Amino acid sequence: MKPVRIGTRESILAVIQSEMVGQYLMEKGIEYELVTMKTTGDKILNKTLDKIGGKGLFVKELDHALIDGRSDISVHSLKDLPMEVPEELPVIAFSKREDPRDVLVLPEGAEEIDFSKPIGSSSFRRRIQIEKLYPQARVESVRGNVQTRLRKLDEGQYGALVLAAAGLIRLGLEDRIYKYFEPEEILPAAGQGVLAVQGREGEDYSWVAGYNDIKTEREVLAERAFVRWLDGGCSSPIAAFAVCGEDELTIEGLYYDDVTGRWHRESASGAPDKAEELGIALAKTMKGRYE
Repeated sequence: MKPVRIGTRESILAVIQSEMVGQYLMEKGIEYELVTMKTTGDKILNKTLDKIGGKGLFVKELDHALIDGRSDISVHSLKDLPMEVPEELPVIAFSKREDPRDVLVLPEGAEEIDFSKPIGSSSFRRRIQIEKLYPQARVESVRGNVQTRLRKLDEGQYGALVLAAAGLIRLGLEDRIYKYFEPEEILPAAGQGVLAVQGREGEDYSWVAGYNDIKTEREVLAERAFVRWLDGGCSSPIAAFAVCGEDELTIEGLYYDDVTGRWHRESASGAPDKAEELGIALAKTMKGRYE
């Protein structure tokens, strides 16, 4: 078998995540090579994502490489993958989930949040929840990769950052985490902490099937179905987080009403093999409360 060409963004975190999939392949006796590229979302850093087209800008170039045959699979952070995935480029495996929580990061040496400076976060989902936890806070956008954001923090541009735990852990920067936000405090983004392996329709990917984690798959199918039904994109604060047990799957959703600016959280439980149906049912129930 020829080396598997893994398409990936060229950021340090993206490369590390792709090498995690590559390590699985090596353990199966399959060689791999990385095909790195800078996506449109990586190039435009002076605007928030909702102003330039949303999460699809982080995958467009990788999609083209797959379609053109320049790569065999792509590896993405699932939370960066649009809710609508092209039929010709299906997700063929989901990784076991890393810590899904959001975390608070302070400037090096700081012991508490300096509320005279903004908390950095480009996520509307995070912003509304941060403002509820810290009414005295001002939240402002921060773009760039994790290292760039940390540099801006340490230079004094922000009093704190809210980031995903998974990225810091994978980068070996866990020591920068000051506080973990439990899901009861800040509900994570759908798919947070999960890697998605994407392939081409009609090809045999049996060699990567063992990488898929069925528990994680059920969780993220429920989460993504919830967000997709509500048409939640990158700029939307809609969020979902599911936990799959042996006999029951529980999903909690956050729904924001654009008209009133009101939002609330609600949960539902059901059979793990009905994950998508459960996510959609919760979405309908929550939206219905504003109609």
